[in-house]
Amino acid sequence: MLDVRRLRLLRELAHLGTIAAVAEALSFSPSAVSQQLSVLEKEAGVPLLERTGRRVALTPAGLGLVRHAEAVLERLEQADAELAHARQGLAGPLRIGTYPSAARAILPALLAELAGWHPGLEPMVTEVDPAAVAAALRAGELDVALVHEYDLVPADPEPGLAVTRPVFTEPMYLAALGPGTIAGQRSAPWIMAPPGTLCHSMAVRACESAGFAPRIRHQIDDFATVLALVAAGQGVALVPHLGTAQPPSGVVLTRLPMYRRTRAAFRAGAGSHPAISAFVSALHTAVPPGLGGES
Repeated sequence: MLDVRRLRLLRELAHLGTIAAVAEALSFSPSAVSQQLSVLEKEAGVPLLERTGRRVALTPAGLGLVRHAEAVLERLEQADAELAHARQGLAGPLRIGTYPSAARAILPALLAELAGWHPGLEPMVTEVDPAAVAAALRAGELDVALVHEYDLVPADPEPGLAVTRPVFTEPMYLAALGPGTIAGQRSAPWIMAPPGTLCHSMAVRACESAGFAPRIRHQIDDFATVLALVAAGQGVALVPHLGTAQPPSGVVLTRLPMYRRTRAAFRAGAGSHPAISAFVSALHTAVPPGLGGES
């Protein structure tokens, strides 16, 4: 009989690409991951991995087994959801991931709704960039998360995860010391989020679509700080609606034909879990007026 925990390791190796990344994501040592994968190969009776030096690739049999592992893990999530419905009331931890601007503008009202509906539920919030959400959900570090995508950075489907339809949509703004366009800022210094974040990719692609590569001066992952730097004449930036609350004096926000869309993400099969359903319902209730589900 194949061990589900080892199947999970193989699944993560298929998605993350290296044993070191799997070990970091699941809080194992690399040697422990290698040992467990070797045991799984013995259980399977066929080679699942091809090792070339330090690189590891899945064999066709390994890739086939990953497809079955995805289905097995999804069914286990469905079983857990079914058992949760059989219990009396919601209780226990609900690990929530969110990006910073939603943590400030959405989460307080959302948590208040959850507390009123299900006082036994214990929400536990962690700020995490949407680019890191998939691994955290699959590893079980999060149960549900708010994720966003931009027009210029559409989200690819993530194996093992499911997402809702867009819950709300925000317009994007150019933040500068005067009105203008992105193309008109080709010679200006830019303030962007750090590389590896969706916000950084969005801003770079927006500049490239306008015909230039941005000259990045500051890398800041907090929109209030970004706007303060714009007010100080340190550069220009692209900011979503949730990040524009109380802009400093002198900062001009020019609305752009670009949008950021937010969804709730969770493990495949977990959508019917009552705690996840309660979170999504509270999220819809907590959305500020004027932010619709579609642009």
